[in-house]
Amino acid sequence: MTITQPDLSVFETLESEVRSYCRNWPVVFDRARGSRMYDEDGHEFLDFFAGAGSLNYGHNNPVLKRALIDYLERDGVTHGLDMSTTAKRGFLEAFQNLVLRPRDLPYKVMFPGPTGTNAVESALKLARKVKGREAIVSFTNAFHGMSLGSLAVTGNAFKRAGAGIPLVHGTPMPFDNYFDGQVPDFLWFERLLEDQGSGLNQPAAVIVETVQGEGGINVARPEWLRALAALCERRDMLLIVDDIQMGCGRTGAFFSFEEAGIVPDIVTVSKSISGYGLPMSLCLFRPELDIWEPGEHNGTFRGNNPAFVTAAAALEAYWTDGSAMEKQTRARGEQIEQALISVTEENLADVKEYRGRGLVWGLEFKDKARAGRVARRAFELGLLVETSGPESEVVKLLPALTVTPDELDEGLRTLTRAVAETA
Repeated sequence: MTITQPDLSVFETLESEVRSYCRNWPVVFDRARGSRMYDEDGHEFLDFFAGAGSLNYGHNNPVLKRALIDYLERDGVTHGLDMSTTAKRGFLEAFQNLVLRPRDLPYKVMFPGPTGTNAVESALKLARKVKGREAIVSFTNAFHGMSLGSLAVTGNAFKRAGAGIPLVHGTPMPFDNYFDGQVPDFLWFERLLEDQGSGLNQPAAVIVETVQGEGGINVARPEWLRALAALCERRDMLLIVDDIQMGCGRTGAFFSFEEAGIVPDIVTVSKSISGYGLPMSLCLFRPELDIWEPGEHNGTFRGNNPAFVTAAAALEAYWTDGSAMEKQTRARGEQIEQALISVTEENLADVKEYRGRGLVWGLEFKDKARAGRVARRAFELGLLVETSGPESEVVKLLPALTVTPDELDEGLRTLTRAVAETA
């Protein structure tokens, strides 16, 4: 593909230096449909990025788009704070009937604000309010958001440094397999809890991702998650699962923790909950934890009614028979895994490991800079992938759940070529 350098001057002179994704993909995108994006010159790109996991059902999904257009054309409420609206009622009823009840999950639903970090902030605040303690335990290589509370439980040193102030009341513990299986699970964590001289204040909660997306596609074993849930119950700590990127079917089941058979006390959801890339997030928690006073946590844009409309449409279209969606995602995941096995076998000297679940996969290279070169070459060949991990050493595959087998094959062939051409 030959890409003519576009005029990026307005972005480069007026927009802040903080921009990031656009530096890796120096084109001006104009339209998108399904798993394809197109720049203003008509070049086509296969999207294995999916809005960082916000577009599980693809770009401009026609079913969701129709529901949104119909709602807007009849002058449906757009901005509603936390007022009761028909759009919010429709989403809550769909979420209760298609997600919570089939899984026998008892959660209350809170709309904390439009982004994932809003959901995390509300979860941390609620845990501290319920338990009357300040300390929160997180895990190595965790990522939970960019606001101060979320950064305090995030592992990445570069992102933490952006806070500009000390990040307090968060304590990191080793994530699953952090010591390559050489140390028993939770040995350090439990010893600190037992030892009155450890200096660890009794935590209010533990926050965890079942698969660390930004941290490098680190997959927690179901038995590790079950042991963590048991530890939290035994030690009077709330368990918060951050399902912002890995929820909404990304790993197969609607919630990523279902495979482990656990029921967290609090769950944060965002990204693909709206189904259409519209800002929306949820904080879910057990009813007995709902001790909020009216207005104690609020936000102007927590009532994004167009997002409620597309969210309800997504649930009705894809989760009325959730087992079918889950089965398809797992099959697509096996397709990716087979391709990554082949890539690894062909590049044994260069590939450190591949790992993933469902439709989130990572390919880690021994040469940490190689992942960036692979992602750049993939872009030149018409494939959008990003990198993750503390040193961007992992090529991250995050295609839409609606991607077709042929599209997957096309993208995986392109990835294979990009790896070969960056040796």
